Amino acid sequence: MAQLFVDSSKIARARELARSAALGVQAFIDRHTTVSIERTVLRLLGISGAGTRGAPLANLMVDKLREAGVLDKGAAYWLGRALKSAPGKDPLHAIERVAAHPDKLPALPPEEETQLREEMRADARAAVKELRERIDRRTQLKASLKVGSFEKAPWKYVIVATGNIYDDVEQAKAAAQLGADVIAVIRSTAQSLLDYVPHGATTEGFGGTYATQENFRIMREALDEESRKLGRYVHLTNYSSGLCMPEIAFMAAYERLDMLLNDAMYGILFRDINMKRTFCDQYFSRRICGFAGIIINTGEDNYITTADADEAAHTVIASQLVNESFAHQAGMKDELIGFGHSFEIDPAREDTLLREFAMAMMVRELFPRSPIKYMPPTKHKEGDIFFSHAYDVMADLVAITTGQGIQLLGMMTEAMHNPFLMDRYVALKSASYLYRAARHLGEEISFRPDGIVARRQRDVFDQALRLLEEVAKDGMMAAIGKARFGDTARTPEGGKGLDGVVEKAPDYFNPFLEILENG
Repeated sequence: MAQLFVDSSKIARARELARSAALGVQAFIDRHTTVSIERTVLRLLGISGAGTRGAPLANLMVDKLREAGVLDKGAAYWLGRALKSAPGKDPLHAIERVAAHPDKLPALPPEEETQLREEMRADARAAVKELRERIDRRTQLKASLKVGSFEKAPWKYVIVATGNIYDDVEQAKAAAQLGADVIAVIRSTAQSLLDYVPHGATTEGFGGTYATQENFRIMREALDEESRKLGRYVHLTNYSSGLCMPEIAFMAAYERLDMLLNDAMYGILFRDINMKRTFCDQYFSRRICGFAGIIINTGEDNYITTADADEAAHTVIASQLVNESFAHQAGMKDELIGFGHSFEIDPAREDTLLREFAMAMMVRELFPRSPIKYMPPTKHKEGDIFFSHAYDVMADLVAITTGQGIQLLGMMTEAMHNPFLMDRYVALKSASYLYRAARHLGEEISFRPDGIVARRQRDVFDQALRLLEEVAKDGMMAAIGKARFGDTARTPEGGKGLDGVVEKAPDYFNPFLEILENG
């Protein structure tokens, strides 16, 4: 089913406006760095441990540089300078010595300054080479196994969220055995608000499990083992959002994850994270994702949980086009940009299925090379599990008929608790049935050019175009301030994490950004 009832000239105009809006923000991004970007640079350079009280060494080092007022030159520069000034010292102590009295450090002669930067660039190239080798291990494993094609049916995506990584592993293996294509490990509630990444394996979390590098490693190894047993590759996803977006992107790349939830505006709107911080962090995180071949999932499905899905559908389209521009500016290919949208129209309304077909087809056709991620209904779920299950099955029907790429399967007990094994089994079984039963349905049916579906597409896109005209004129930050997305208003100076944004010095140095931006 490939029906798009929107004039191509309007689509071209919308993309032009979205690009203009994103470029306005990119000018700010290019002039600034953040504490999380600089911590990521240190992690890339091998600073991955934790101090005696569990605080990540990268945090301790960046905090020292920020307190000394010298972070604007870049953590890579100061690490090189510290190791040069105190050879043989451990990096944290070396940084502490430099940061204690940076004003007393003599300026390096030009030739030594050049040499220091070249040495750090060499270290960065070696780190990138190691990262590439680890990513290649994932590629090789996938090549040796069967990988489901989402062109035939959406990948079946399910979540685990016990709080204990070892329990998550058991649930993930069970889901894989029942046919899941993607396992998402949900993060512990409010981790996105932590300005550090917890260290090591964790066994206690609320509503999910902490995203740590060790937890990534444990789950990836378990799913690799299960993939070999099943003879088909099982994908792993987590969350690169919040105050540590780039750090988590690096850790995910290093531990060979396949997907990350990564959105340009989600943290701003739904976690009240400062927009300047978020815009900078999403850029560097997406540079890493593009390099690592990690599919990102954007978060437009969330807009219609805080706003009415029928009335705010145009904000989903507008945001997707802006997210596309941000991702392209970060060097991401269309094949890695998994736009999110959702089946969230109030089931009490009439013709919701047709209206959902309109949206699903439009999103699918606007981004033909992207692995669209389709979300199940959650906002209007009830304690009546039989109704909830029927509601989920309608989303499954839309997904297979319109050719969505990735489908997060709905759980009949969504309104009551985190899913049990049996809930997941029922969701997987039902989706598999729908995918077989309606395998070619989309190729057999079409909609009238003057019918409900066509009118809905044109109306929603016209509203999206008007919104993008406003955003391009006023700027992204001003549009968010007016609550144009998700019915939620934020200000450029508000939210969490603004104190972690730093304007770059004229001689700012980030060897990894150089490598990533130069391909």
